[in-house]
Amino acid sequence: MTRTVTGPTGHVVVVGAGLAGLSAALHLLGAGRRVTVVERGAVPGGRAGLLDRGGYRFDTGPTVLTMPDLADEAFAAVGERLRDRVELLPLHPAYRARFADGSVLDVHTDPAAMEAEVERFAGAREAAGYRRLRTWLTRLYAVQMRRFIDANFDSPLGLLTPDLARLAALGGFGRLDARIGRFLRDERLRRVFSFQSLYAGVAPARALAAYAVIAYMDTVAGVWFPRGGMHALPRAMAAAAVDAGAALRLGQTVTRLERSGDRVTAVVTDQERLACDAVVLTPDLPAVHRLLGRRPRRPLRLRHAPSAVVLHAGTTRTWPELAHHTLSFGAAWERTFDELTRTGTLMTDPSLLITRPTAADPSLAPEGRHTHYVLAPCPNTDIGPAAEHWADLAPGYRTRLLATLERRGLTGLAAAIEEECLVTPADWTALGHAAGTPFSVAHTFAQTGPFRPRNLVRGTANAVIAGCGTTPGVGVPTVLLSGKLAAARITGGRR
Repeated sequence: MTRTVTGPTGHVVVVGAGLAGLSAALHLLGAGRRVTVVERGAVPGGRAGLLDRGGYRFDTGPTVLTMPDLADEAFAAVGERLRDRVELLPLHPAYRARFADGSVLDVHTDPAAMEAEVERFAGAREAAGYRRLRTWLTRLYAVQMRRFIDANFDSPLGLLTPDLARLAALGGFGRLDARIGRFLRDERLRRVFSFQSLYAGVAPARALAAYAVIAYMDTVAGVWFPRGGMHALPRAMAAAAVDAGAALRLGQTVTRLERSGDRVTAVVTDQERLACDAVVLTPDLPAVHRLLGRRPRRPLRLRHAPSAVVLHAGTTRTWPELAHHTLSFGAAWERTFDELTRTGTLMTDPSLLITRPTAADPSLAPEGRHTHYVLAPCPNTDIGPAAEHWADLAPGYRTRLLATLERRGLTGLAAAIEEECLVTPADWTALGHAAGTPFSVAHTFAQTGPFRPRNLVRGTANAVIAGCGTTPGVGVPTVLLSGKLAAARITGGRR
């Protein structure tokens, strides 16, 4: 049995209406708790926010939706279905990969379509390797999901199950790039199945092979886009929570927690005092620690994932070679990861994620216009330029980024921009994200599973943490799970 909150839990205040907080709220409501959700923003969503500018609607957070069944699980807790609230559009292809040598690969989640595409791209031997890789990814996911990802840990001893041996037998504790290399020899293909480790904050050469489970989500389970943008998901979750009885307090900033002994007795905002029996805290970890008045003891300082510069561009035209999601790879690879995670320098030959939401939903822009989202990974402020330096760096970086995109085929991009917003580590810092990164604590071995910051707070009997800084980690599926796991700590509910 895992540890749970002790004492009364009738009324729970959830701090933060992002995906983690809303997931926790729905699971708590389903277990019969009274729930109040407090959000500093004017709308729900947290990191999955919305920017409305000149008739263009930009998602300010994640743009890739995988594993929607995890969101459906939160809706099901209150007797609802995701599909009744949100229309999900499957993306075919899930990604388009464009390489420095001019070659192009469409990444399909259908096995026959992807096998044929790999054979066209790199030959029959690589297609056979892809078949074996897909089988391995599926087995890896089956072993990890319920035991290591959708699980609360009280200590590392919780890892000692038969599934640990199965994970080891699958090579999960080897290195990601080496394991992918056993199936695929083509370096371009290996990138497609290993670049995801960047969002976990670790280079493929150093990431555990177990993190190929993210590639399973992307390349096997499927990629979707909610009509209305990613922000439609938290909007729908908030509406379902309110319909199930939750109180939603928007535009209120939590200033402090009232305590009596080892219990939080009230959440105090800049507008009111909310008495509570338990609290779920979803802000970034430094904000959580400030509210709690203490930091957990760790022998080593937390390491954070790389950050990103994001260009939101509303344009008068688009480029047909772009899919909904396009990976634009530079020629460099290992050097890129060294720059992002070791030397702290801006990418000299960048690999970029370009998302074109209007490919699936033209209503996100004025008629005949298009939205483009360009994500350029960059070092976080712990190892790279400090937040205060980005005011000087941003204009030149924007110019170089647009020049790179134009060289790679998006001719006329700069001239086509009508509305734009450039987001840098300075902006992430202003939002309270540690190390100026929206990707939170990196998934090194020492910060994974039971070694990641726990969701139960030592010394506080009725506070639980949710969000990307705690278990299970970074990404939409795992953040949704973090809310579910936080709720289980309060309700004692089974996984």
